[in-house]
Amino acid sequence: MMDSQDDVSKERAVSHSEIHGLPPDPDAHLSEEERAAIDRKLLWKLDLTLIPWLCLLYLLAFLDRTNIGNAKIDHLQDDLHNMSTGKYNASLSIFFVSYSVFEPLTNVMMKKFRPSIFIPAIMVAWGLCMTFMGFCNNWSGLMAARWFLGLAEAGLFPGINYYLSCWYKRSEFGVRAAIFFSAAAVSGSFGGLLAAAIAKMSGIGGRPGWAWIFILEGLVTVVFGFLSIWFVHDFPDEATFLSEQDRARVVRRLKVDKQASAEHEEFSMKYVWMAMKDYKMWLGMIIYMGTDMPLYAFSLFLPSIVKELGYSSDPTTAQLLTVPPYAVAAVFTIAIGFIADRTGKRGLCNICVSLIGIAGFAMLLGSQQPGIKYAGTFLGALGIYPCIANTISWISNNIEGVYKRGVVLGFVIGWGNLNGIVSSNIYYQSPKYIVGHAVVMAYMIVCLLGGSITLHLLLRRENRLRRAGKRDHWVDGMTEQEVEKHLGDQRPDFIYTL
Repeated sequence: MMDSQDDVSKERAVSHSEIHGLPPDPDAHLSEEERAAIDRKLLWKLDLTLIPWLCLLYLLAFLDRTNIGNAKIDHLQDDLHNMSTGKYNASLSIFFVSYSVFEPLTNVMMKKFRPSIFIPAIMVAWGLCMTFMGFCNNWSGLMAARWFLGLAEAGLFPGINYYLSCWYKRSEFGVRAAIFFSAAAVSGSFGGLLAAAIAKMSGIGGRPGWAWIFILEGLVTVVFGFLSIWFVHDFPDEATFLSEQDRARVVRRLKVDKQASAEHEEFSMKYVWMAMKDYKMWLGMIIYMGTDMPLYAFSLFLPSIVKELGYSSDPTTAQLLTVPPYAVAAVFTIAIGFIADRTGKRGLCNICVSLIGIAGFAMLLGSQQPGIKYAGTFLGALGIYPCIANTISWISNNIEGVYKRGVVLGFVIGWGNLNGIVSSNIYYQSPKYIVGHAVVMAYMIVCLLGGSITLHLLLRRENRLRRAGKRDHWVDGMTEQEVEKHLGDQRPDFIYTL
Protein backbone atom coordinates (compact mmCIF):
# COMPACT_ATOMS: atom_id res chain seq x y z
CA MET A 1 0.00 0.00 0.00
CA MET A 2 2.83 2.36 -0.89
CA ASP A 3 2.62 5.55 -2.84
CA SER A 4 4.67 5.62 -6.00
CA GLN A 5 7.61 7.95 -6.37
CA ASP A 6 5.71 9.58 -9.24
CA ASP A 7 3.13 10.85 -6.75
CA VAL A 8 5.89 12.33 -4.61
CA SER A 9 7.43 13.95 -7.66
CA LYS A 10 4.01 15.37 -8.52
CA GLU A 11 3.78 16.95 -5.07
CA ARG A 12 7.30 18.30 -5.38
CA ALA A 13 6.41 19.82 -8.74
CA VAL A 14 3.51 21.76 -7.29
CA SER A 15 5.09 22.54 -3.94
CA HIS A 16 6.18 25.92 -5.23
CA SER A 17 2.95 26.70 -7.06
CA GLU A 18 0.18 28.73 -5.56
CA ILE A 19 -2.53 26.40 -4.35
CA HIS A 20 -5.02 28.04 -2.07
CA GLY A 21 -4.85 26.80 1.52
CA LEU A 22 -1.80 24.55 0.99
CA PRO A 23 0.09 24.30 4.30
CA PRO A 24 3.88 24.83 4.40
CA ASP A 25 5.85 21.87 3.10
CA PRO A 26 7.91 20.40 5.98
CA ASP A 27 9.98 18.38 3.49
CA ALA A 28 10.78 21.07 0.94
CA HIS A 29 14.51 20.85 1.68
CA LEU A 30 14.72 17.07 1.14
CA SER A 31 15.63 15.07 -1.95
CA GLU A 32 13.07 13.10 -3.99
CA GLU A 33 14.26 9.82 -2.44
CA GLU A 34 13.98 11.16 1.10
CA ARG A 35 10.51 12.56 0.44
CA ALA A 36 9.38 9.27 -1.08
CA ALA A 37 10.60 7.38 1.99
CA ILE A 38 8.75 9.75 4.32
CA ASP A 39 5.58 9.44 2.24
CA ARG A 40 5.71 5.63 2.32
CA LYS A 41 6.26 5.67 6.08
CA LEU A 42 3.32 8.05 6.55
CA LEU A 43 1.04 5.89 4.41
CA TRP A 44 1.93 2.76 6.34
CA LYS A 45 1.28 4.61 9.59
CA LEU A 46 -2.18 5.60 8.37
CA ASP A 47 -2.92 2.07 7.16
CA LEU A 48 -1.88 0.35 10.38
CA THR A 49 -3.66 2.88 12.59
CA LEU A 50 -6.94 3.24 10.70
CA ILE A 51 -7.75 0.18 8.58
CA PRO A 52 -7.62 -2.86 10.95
CA TRP A 53 -9.98 -1.39 13.54
CA LEU A 54 -12.44 -0.07 10.95
CA CYS A 55 -12.54 -3.51 9.30
CA LEU A 56 -13.33 -5.08 12.64
CA LEU A 57 -16.18 -2.63 13.23
CA TYR A 58 -17.77 -3.34 9.86
CA LEU A 59 -17.39 -7.07 10.39
CA LEU A 60 -19.46 -6.68 13.56
CA ALA A 61 -22.02 -4.45 11.80
CA PHE A 62 -22.59 -6.82 8.91
CA LEU A 63 -22.65 -9.80 11.25
CA ASP A 64 -25.36 -8.15 13.33
CA ARG A 65 -27.58 -7.20 10.40
CA THR A 66 -27.42 -10.57 8.60
CA ASN A 67 -27.26 -13.11 11.44
CA ILE A 68 -31.05 -13.32 11.28
CA GLY A 69 -30.48 -15.54 8.21
CA ASN A 70 -28.50 -17.95 10.39
CA ALA A 71 -31.12 -17.71 13.14
CA LYS A 72 -33.83 -18.62 10.64
CA ILE A 73 -32.40 -22.06 9.89
CA ASP A 74 -32.02 -22.60 13.65
CA HIS A 75 -35.84 -22.51 14.06
CA LEU A 76 -36.42 -18.78 14.67
CA GLN A 77 -39.74 -18.87 12.83
CA ASP A 78 -40.99 -21.96 14.67
CA ASP A 79 -40.18 -20.53 18.11
CA LEU A 80 -41.89 -17.19 17.45
CA HIS A 81 -45.35 -18.73 17.22
CA ASN A 82 -44.75 -20.32 13.79
CA MET A 83 -44.06 -16.97 12.20
CA SER A 84 -45.08 -16.98 8.53
CA THR A 85 -42.65 -16.40 5.68
CA GLY A 86 -44.38 -13.09 4.98
CA LYS A 87 -43.83 -11.88 8.54
CA TYR A 88 -40.22 -13.06 8.47
CA ASN A 89 -39.61 -11.12 5.26
CA ALA A 90 -41.25 -8.06 6.82
CA SER A 91 -38.78 -8.26 9.71
CA LEU A 92 -35.99 -8.17 7.15
CA SER A 93 -37.55 -5.27 5.24
CA ILE A 94 -38.10 -2.98 8.19
CA PHE A 95 -34.37 -2.85 8.90
CA PHE A 96 -33.75 -1.34 5.47
CA VAL A 97 -36.46 1.30 5.90
CA SER A 98 -34.91 2.94 8.97
CA TYR A 99 -31.38 2.22 7.72
CA SER A 100 -31.94 3.97 4.41
CA VAL A 101 -33.98 6.92 5.66
CA PHE A 102 -31.30 8.03 8.10
CA GLU A 103 -28.18 7.30 6.00
CA PRO A 104 -28.12 10.58 4.02
CA LEU A 105 -27.97 12.50 7.32
CA THR A 106 -25.23 10.53 9.00
CA ASN A 107 -22.14 11.90 7.21
CA VAL A 108 -23.10 15.44 8.13
CA MET A 109 -23.60 14.30 11.73
CA MET A 110 -20.22 12.56 11.82
CA LYS A 111 -18.48 15.67 10.54
CA LYS A 112 -20.28 17.76 13.15
CA PHE A 113 -19.81 15.46 16.17
CA ARG A 114 -16.41 13.95 15.19
CA PRO A 115 -15.77 10.28 14.34
CA SER A 116 -14.36 9.48 17.78
CA ILE A 117 -17.74 10.33 19.33
CA PHE A 118 -20.23 9.45 16.59
CA ILE A 119 -19.00 5.94 15.71
CA PRO A 120 -18.70 4.59 19.30
CA ALA A 121 -22.15 6.00 20.11
CA ILE A 122 -23.94 4.29 17.23
CA MET A 123 -22.05 1.04 17.90
CA VAL A 124 -23.22 0.84 21.50
CA ALA A 125 -26.75 1.65 20.35
CA TRP A 126 -26.94 -1.10 17.72
CA GLY A 127 -25.17 -3.59 19.99
CA LEU A 128 -27.91 -3.11 22.58
CA CYS A 129 -30.60 -3.50 19.91
CA MET A 130 -28.95 -6.74 18.81
CA THR A 131 -28.75 -8.05 22.38
CA PHE A 132 -32.40 -7.29 23.12
CA MET A 133 -33.41 -9.08 19.92
CA GLY A 134 -32.40 -12.28 21.67
CA PHE A 135 -35.21 -11.73 24.18
CA CYS A 136 -37.98 -11.28 21.63
CA ASN A 137 -40.95 -13.61 22.19
CA ASN A 138 -43.10 -12.60 19.23
CA TRP A 139 -43.05 -11.04 15.79
CA SER A 140 -43.88 -7.52 17.02
CA GLY A 141 -40.83 -7.49 19.29
CA LEU A 142 -38.63 -8.68 16.45
CA MET A 143 -39.96 -5.93 14.17
CA ALA A 144 -39.25 -3.24 16.76
CA ALA A 145 -35.74 -4.51 17.38
CA ARG A 146 -34.94 -4.65 13.66
CA TRP A 147 -36.24 -1.10 13.14
CA PHE A 148 -33.95 0.36 15.80
CA LEU A 149 -31.06 -1.82 14.62
CA GLY A 150 -31.33 -0.23 11.17
CA LEU A 151 -31.55 3.26 12.67
CA ALA A 152 -28.42 2.74 14.78
CA GLU A 153 -26.35 1.06 12.04
CA ALA A 154 -27.20 3.68 9.41
CA GLY A 155 -24.11 5.80 10.07
CA LEU A 156 -21.35 3.23 9.84
CA PHE A 157 -20.90 2.20 6.20
CA PRO A 158 -21.39 5.61 4.52
CA GLY A 159 -19.56 7.23 7.41
CA ILE A 160 -16.45 5.07 7.16
CA ASN A 161 -16.23 5.35 3.37
CA TYR A 162 -16.54 9.12 3.65
CA TYR A 163 -14.01 9.09 6.50
CA LEU A 164 -11.44 7.10 4.48
CA SER A 165 -11.85 9.46 1.52
CA CYS A 166 -10.73 12.25 3.85
CA TRP A 167 -7.41 10.48 4.51
CA TYR A 168 -6.32 8.92 1.20
CA LYS A 169 -5.70 10.14 -2.32
CA ARG A 170 -7.99 9.00 -5.10
CA SER A 171 -5.47 6.45 -6.37
CA GLU A 172 -5.13 4.98 -2.86
CA PHE A 173 -8.74 4.94 -1.71
CA GLY A 174 -10.08 1.96 -3.67
CA VAL A 175 -7.98 -0.81 -2.17
CA ARG A 176 -8.55 0.56 1.35
CA ALA A 177 -12.30 0.67 0.76
CA ALA A 178 -12.08 -2.87 -0.64
CA ILE A 179 -10.19 -4.14 2.41
CA PHE A 180 -12.75 -2.42 4.64
CA PHE A 181 -15.70 -3.89 2.77
CA SER A 182 -14.11 -7.34 2.58
CA ALA A 183 -14.97 -7.50 6.26
CA ALA A 184 -18.58 -8.00 5.10
CA ALA A 185 -17.57 -11.13 3.22
CA VAL A 186 -15.47 -12.28 6.15
CA SER A 187 -18.43 -11.71 8.46
CA GLY A 188 -20.56 -13.95 6.24
CA SER A 189 -17.89 -16.63 6.44
CA PHE A 190 -17.25 -16.11 10.13
CA GLY A 191 -20.96 -15.77 10.85
CA GLY A 192 -21.72 -19.26 9.59
CA LEU A 193 -19.00 -20.79 11.78
CA LEU A 194 -20.01 -18.72 14.80
CA ALA A 195 -23.72 -19.45 14.40
CA ALA A 196 -23.03 -23.18 14.16
CA ALA A 197 -21.15 -23.04 17.46
CA ILE A 198 -23.46 -20.67 19.37
CA ALA A 199 -26.60 -22.57 18.35
CA LYS A 200 -25.35 -25.47 20.48
CA MET A 201 -26.07 -23.30 23.55
CA SER A 202 -29.77 -23.94 23.01
CA GLY A 203 -31.55 -24.36 26.35
CA ILE A 204 -29.04 -22.42 28.45
CA GLY A 205 -30.89 -19.80 30.48
CA GLY A 206 -34.12 -21.02 28.96
CA ARG A 207 -33.25 -19.39 25.63
CA PRO A 208 -33.10 -21.18 22.25
CA GLY A 209 -29.91 -21.31 20.19
CA TRP A 210 -30.94 -18.55 17.78
CA ALA A 211 -31.50 -16.19 20.73
CA TRP A 212 -27.94 -16.76 21.94
CA ILE A 213 -26.67 -15.83 18.45
CA PHE A 214 -28.27 -12.41 18.88
CA ILE A 215 -27.34 -11.94 22.57
CA LEU A 216 -23.66 -12.85 22.38
CA GLU A 217 -22.96 -11.05 19.11
CA GLY A 218 -24.74 -7.96 20.42
CA LEU A 219 -22.74 -7.89 23.65
CA VAL A 220 -19.48 -8.18 21.71
CA THR A 221 -20.51 -5.15 19.64
CA VAL A 222 -21.21 -3.11 22.80
CA VAL A 223 -17.74 -3.91 24.15
CA PHE A 224 -16.06 -2.88 20.91
CA GLY A 225 -18.20 0.25 20.80
CA PHE A 226 -16.74 1.45 24.09
CA LEU A 227 -13.22 0.52 22.97
CA SER A 228 -13.73 2.58 19.82
CA ILE A 229 -13.66 5.76 21.91
CA TRP A 230 -9.88 5.27 21.99
CA PHE A 231 -9.32 3.47 18.69
CA VAL A 232 -11.33 5.63 16.26
CA HIS A 233 -9.50 8.83 15.34
CA ASP A 234 -10.77 12.17 14.12
CA PHE A 235 -10.18 13.81 10.72
CA PRO A 236 -6.60 14.62 9.59
CA ASP A 237 -6.53 18.23 10.78
CA GLU A 238 -7.43 17.09 14.33
CA ALA A 239 -5.98 13.55 14.56
CA THR A 240 -3.96 13.22 17.77
CA PHE A 241 -1.95 10.17 16.65
CA LEU A 242 -0.16 12.34 14.07
CA SER A 243 2.49 14.96 14.72
CA GLU A 244 1.90 18.50 13.50
CA GLN A 245 4.24 17.83 10.57
CA ASP A 246 2.42 14.62 9.61
CA ARG A 247 -0.93 16.37 9.73
CA ALA A 248 0.44 18.98 7.33
CA ARG A 249 1.74 16.20 5.06
CA VAL A 250 -1.68 14.50 4.93
CA VAL A 251 -3.45 17.76 4.08
CA ARG A 252 -0.85 18.65 1.44
CA ARG A 253 -0.97 15.31 -0.34
CA LEU A 254 -4.77 15.51 -0.59
CA LYS A 255 -4.67 19.08 -1.87
CA VAL A 256 -2.10 18.13 -4.50
CA ASP A 257 -4.46 15.31 -5.50
CA LYS A 258 -7.16 17.93 -6.14
CA GLN A 259 -9.10 17.09 -3.02
CA ALA A 260 -10.44 19.42 -0.37
CA SER A 261 -11.16 16.51 1.95
CA ALA A 262 -8.86 17.48 4.75
CA GLU A 263 -9.92 21.09 4.90
CA HIS A 264 -12.26 22.64 7.40
CA GLU A 265 -15.62 23.54 5.86
CA GLU A 266 -18.73 24.97 7.40
CA PHE A 267 -21.91 23.13 6.51
CA SER A 268 -24.30 24.92 4.18
CA MET A 269 -27.39 23.77 2.33
CA LYS A 270 -25.63 24.71 -0.89
CA TYR A 271 -23.69 21.43 -0.66
CA VAL A 272 -26.96 19.52 -0.65
CA TRP A 273 -28.16 21.39 -3.74
CA MET A 274 -24.80 20.85 -5.46
CA ALA A 275 -25.17 17.12 -4.84
CA MET A 276 -28.77 17.04 -6.03
CA LYS A 277 -27.83 18.74 -9.32
CA ASP A 278 -24.95 16.38 -10.03
CA TYR A 279 -25.79 13.58 -12.48
CA LYS A 280 -23.00 11.47 -10.99
CA MET A 281 -24.98 11.11 -7.78
CA TRP A 282 -28.10 9.87 -9.57
CA LEU A 283 -26.18 7.42 -11.75
CA GLY A 284 -24.26 6.32 -8.66
CA MET A 285 -27.58 5.55 -6.96
CA ILE A 286 -28.65 3.40 -9.92
CA ILE A 287 -25.35 1.53 -10.04
CA TYR A 288 -25.26 0.97 -6.30
CA MET A 289 -28.80 -0.37 -6.13
CA GLY A 290 -27.70 -2.85 -8.81
CA THR A 291 -25.11 -4.30 -6.48
CA ASP A 292 -26.53 -3.62 -3.00
CA MET A 293 -29.89 -5.32 -3.53
CA PRO A 294 -28.16 -8.53 -4.75
CA LEU A 295 -25.76 -8.26 -1.81
CA TYR A 296 -28.54 -8.40 0.76
CA ALA A 297 -30.46 -11.04 -1.14
CA PHE A 298 -27.33 -13.18 -1.16
CA SER A 299 -26.31 -12.64 2.46
CA LEU A 300 -29.80 -12.99 3.93
CA PHE A 301 -30.80 -16.07 1.98
CA LEU A 302 -27.57 -17.96 1.31
CA PRO A 303 -28.11 -20.17 4.40
CA SER A 304 -31.60 -21.04 3.14
CA ILE A 305 -30.35 -21.65 -0.41
CA VAL A 306 -27.62 -23.99 0.84
CA LYS A 307 -30.07 -25.72 3.16
CA GLU A 308 -32.27 -26.55 0.16
CA LEU A 309 -29.37 -28.32 -1.56
CA GLY A 310 -30.03 -31.35 0.62
CA TYR A 311 -29.25 -30.28 4.17
CA SER A 312 -32.74 -29.57 5.49
CA SER A 313 -32.23 -31.94 8.40
CA ASP A 314 -28.65 -30.81 9.11
CA PRO A 315 -28.57 -27.05 9.83
CA THR A 316 -25.00 -27.18 11.17
CA THR A 317 -23.63 -28.44 7.84
CA ALA A 318 -25.73 -25.85 6.01
CA GLN A 319 -24.20 -23.11 8.19
CA LEU A 320 -20.68 -24.36 7.49
CA LEU A 321 -21.22 -24.60 3.72
CA THR A 322 -21.96 -20.87 3.61
CA VAL A 323 -18.36 -20.16 4.61
CA PRO A 324 -16.35 -20.85 1.37
CA PRO A 325 -18.24 -18.47 -1.00
CA TYR A 326 -17.70 -15.59 1.41
CA ALA A 327 -14.02 -16.40 1.92
CA VAL A 328 -13.34 -16.43 -1.84
CA ALA A 329 -15.31 -13.20 -2.28
CA ALA A 330 -13.24 -11.44 0.41
CA VAL A 331 -9.98 -12.20 -1.39
CA PHE A 332 -11.40 -11.19 -4.78
CA THR A 333 -12.76 -7.92 -3.37
CA ILE A 334 -9.29 -6.86 -2.23
CA ALA A 335 -7.74 -7.96 -5.54
CA ILE A 336 -10.21 -5.87 -7.57
CA GLY A 337 -9.61 -2.89 -5.28
CA PHE A 338 -5.87 -3.17 -5.92
CA ILE A 339 -6.35 -3.51 -9.69
CA ALA A 340 -8.76 -0.56 -9.84
CA ASP A 341 -6.35 1.66 -7.88
CA ARG A 342 -3.42 0.74 -10.12
CA THR A 343 -5.27 1.14 -13.42
CA GLY A 344 -7.71 3.91 -12.52
CA LYS A 345 -10.37 2.02 -14.52
CA ARG A 346 -13.02 1.55 -11.85
CA GLY A 347 -15.88 1.54 -14.36
CA LEU A 348 -14.32 -1.24 -16.42
CA CYS A 349 -13.73 -3.25 -13.24
CA ASN A 350 -17.43 -2.92 -12.39
CA ILE A 351 -18.44 -4.00 -15.89
CA CYS A 352 -16.19 -7.09 -15.97
CA VAL A 353 -16.92 -8.23 -12.42
CA SER A 354 -20.69 -7.81 -12.81
CA LEU A 355 -20.63 -10.32 -15.68
CA ILE A 356 -19.28 -12.96 -13.29
CA GLY A 357 -22.16 -12.37 -10.88
CA ILE A 358 -24.74 -12.46 -13.66
CA ALA A 359 -23.36 -15.82 -14.77
CA GLY A 360 -23.58 -17.13 -11.21
CA PHE A 361 -27.23 -16.26 -10.77
CA ALA A 362 -27.97 -17.65 -14.22
CA MET A 363 -26.59 -20.97 -12.95
CA LEU A 364 -28.78 -20.76 -9.85
CA LEU A 365 -31.79 -19.93 -11.99
CA GLY A 366 -31.25 -22.48 -14.72
CA SER A 367 -30.17 -25.63 -12.89
CA GLN A 368 -31.47 -27.75 -10.03
CA GLN A 369 -28.32 -29.84 -9.68
CA PRO A 370 -26.80 -29.20 -6.21
CA GLY A 371 -23.22 -29.01 -7.50
CA ILE A 372 -24.03 -26.44 -10.18
CA LYS A 373 -26.14 -24.36 -7.79
CA TYR A 374 -23.40 -24.35 -5.17
CA ALA A 375 -20.87 -23.28 -7.82
CA GLY A 376 -23.32 -20.53 -8.78
CA THR A 377 -23.21 -19.16 -5.24
CA PHE A 378 -19.44 -18.73 -5.60
CA LEU A 379 -19.78 -16.79 -8.86
CA GLY A 380 -22.62 -14.77 -7.38
CA ALA A 381 -20.47 -13.72 -4.42
CA LEU A 382 -17.52 -12.94 -6.71
CA GLY A 383 -19.71 -10.72 -8.87
CA ILE A 384 -21.34 -8.79 -6.03
CA TYR A 385 -18.87 -8.03 -3.25
CA PRO A 386 -16.08 -6.34 -5.27
CA CYS A 387 -18.60 -4.04 -6.98
CA ILE A 388 -19.83 -2.63 -3.65
CA ALA A 389 -16.43 -1.25 -2.62
CA ASN A 390 -15.45 -0.35 -6.18
CA THR A 391 -18.66 1.63 -6.81
CA ILE A 392 -18.26 3.62 -3.59
CA SER A 393 -14.62 4.33 -4.47
CA TRP A 394 -15.58 5.36 -8.00
CA ILE A 395 -18.24 7.82 -6.87
CA SER A 396 -16.07 9.18 -4.07
CA ASN A 397 -13.12 9.71 -6.44
CA ASN A 398 -15.29 11.92 -8.64
CA ILE A 399 -16.84 14.16 -5.98
CA GLU A 400 -14.79 16.95 -4.44
CA GLY A 401 -15.58 18.75 -1.21
CA VAL A 402 -16.07 17.50 2.34
CA TYR A 403 -19.80 18.04 2.68
CA LYS A 404 -20.79 17.46 -0.93
CA ARG A 405 -19.03 14.09 -0.91
CA GLY A 406 -20.69 13.23 2.39
CA VAL A 407 -24.15 14.08 1.04
CA VAL A 408 -23.59 12.20 -2.23
CA LEU A 409 -22.33 9.06 -0.48
CA GLY A 410 -25.24 9.25 1.94
CA PHE A 411 -27.80 9.34 -0.87
CA VAL A 412 -26.04 6.69 -2.96
CA ILE A 413 -25.64 4.24 -0.10
CA GLY A 414 -29.02 5.06 1.42
CA TRP A 415 -30.87 4.45 -1.85
CA GLY A 416 -28.95 1.22 -2.42
CA ASN A 417 -29.86 -0.03 1.02
CA LEU A 418 -33.50 0.92 0.58
CA ASN A 419 -33.56 -1.70 -2.16
CA GLY A 420 -32.84 -4.22 0.58
CA ILE A 421 -36.61 -4.16 1.01
CA VAL A 422 -36.80 -5.85 -2.39
CA SER A 423 -34.14 -8.35 -1.31
CA SER A 424 -36.22 -9.29 1.70
CA ASN A 425 -39.34 -10.18 -0.26
CA ILE A 426 -38.27 -12.14 -3.35
CA TYR A 427 -36.99 -15.42 -1.90
CA TYR A 428 -40.10 -17.30 -0.91
CA GLN A 429 -40.60 -20.23 -3.33
CA SER A 430 -38.12 -22.88 -2.23
CA PRO A 431 -36.25 -24.81 -3.44
CA LYS A 432 -36.02 -23.17 -6.89
CA TYR A 433 -36.33 -19.52 -5.80
CA ILE A 434 -37.03 -18.58 -9.43
CA VAL A 435 -38.41 -15.12 -8.63
CA GLY A 436 -35.51 -14.30 -6.31
CA HIS A 437 -32.74 -15.28 -8.71
CA ALA A 438 -34.47 -13.62 -11.68
CA VAL A 439 -34.94 -10.30 -9.88
CA VAL A 440 -31.31 -10.29 -8.73
CA MET A 441 -30.17 -10.91 -12.31
CA ALA A 442 -32.36 -8.08 -13.58
CA TYR A 443 -30.88 -5.66 -11.06
CA MET A 444 -27.34 -6.65 -11.99
CA ILE A 445 -27.92 -6.45 -15.75
CA VAL A 446 -29.91 -3.20 -15.90
CA CYS A 447 -28.58 -1.20 -12.95
CA LEU A 448 -25.07 -2.45 -12.21
CA LEU A 449 -23.88 -3.34 -15.71
CA GLY A 450 -25.96 -0.81 -17.64
CA GLY A 451 -25.38 2.00 -15.16
CA SER A 452 -21.62 1.39 -15.05
CA ILE A 453 -21.37 1.49 -18.85
CA THR A 454 -23.38 4.74 -18.99
CA LEU A 455 -21.36 6.53 -16.28
CA HIS A 456 -18.06 5.37 -17.78
CA LEU A 457 -18.97 6.76 -21.20
CA LEU A 458 -20.23 10.08 -19.79
CA LEU A 459 -17.11 10.62 -17.67
CA ARG A 460 -14.83 9.72 -20.57
CA ARG A 461 -16.61 12.28 -22.76
CA GLU A 462 -16.33 14.96 -20.05
CA ASN A 463 -12.60 14.30 -19.57
CA ARG A 464 -12.06 14.66 -23.31
CA LEU A 465 -13.83 18.03 -23.31
CA ARG A 466 -11.83 19.28 -20.31
CA ARG A 467 -8.50 18.25 -21.79
CA ALA A 468 -9.46 20.02 -25.02
CA GLY A 469 -10.10 23.26 -23.09
CA LYS A 470 -13.84 23.23 -23.80
CA ARG A 471 -14.66 23.88 -20.12
CA ASP A 472 -12.09 26.59 -19.38
CA HIS A 473 -14.70 29.34 -19.73
CA TRP A 474 -16.32 28.10 -16.50
CA VAL A 475 -13.59 29.83 -14.46
CA ASP A 476 -13.38 33.11 -16.40
CA GLY A 477 -13.15 36.01 -13.97
CA MET A 478 -12.89 33.78 -10.88
CA THR A 479 -10.03 33.68 -8.37
CA GLU A 480 -8.50 30.37 -7.25
CA GLN A 481 -10.39 30.70 -3.95
CA GLU A 482 -13.70 31.22 -5.74
CA VAL A 483 -13.06 28.30 -8.09
CA GLU A 484 -12.33 25.96 -5.20
CA LYS A 485 -15.26 27.18 -3.12
CA HIS A 486 -17.95 27.21 -5.80
CA LEU A 487 -16.98 24.62 -8.43
CA GLY A 488 -15.40 21.65 -6.65
CA ASP A 489 -15.23 18.75 -9.11
CA GLN A 490 -16.71 21.03 -11.78
CA ARG A 491 -13.33 22.75 -12.09
CA PRO A 492 -11.97 22.37 -15.62
CA ASP A 493 -8.69 20.91 -14.29
CA PHE A 494 -10.45 18.17 -12.29
CA ILE A 495 -10.08 14.96 -14.33
CA TYR A 496 -12.57 12.23 -13.51
CA THR A 497 -11.59 8.68 -12.62
CA LEU A 498 -12.96 6.30 -15.23
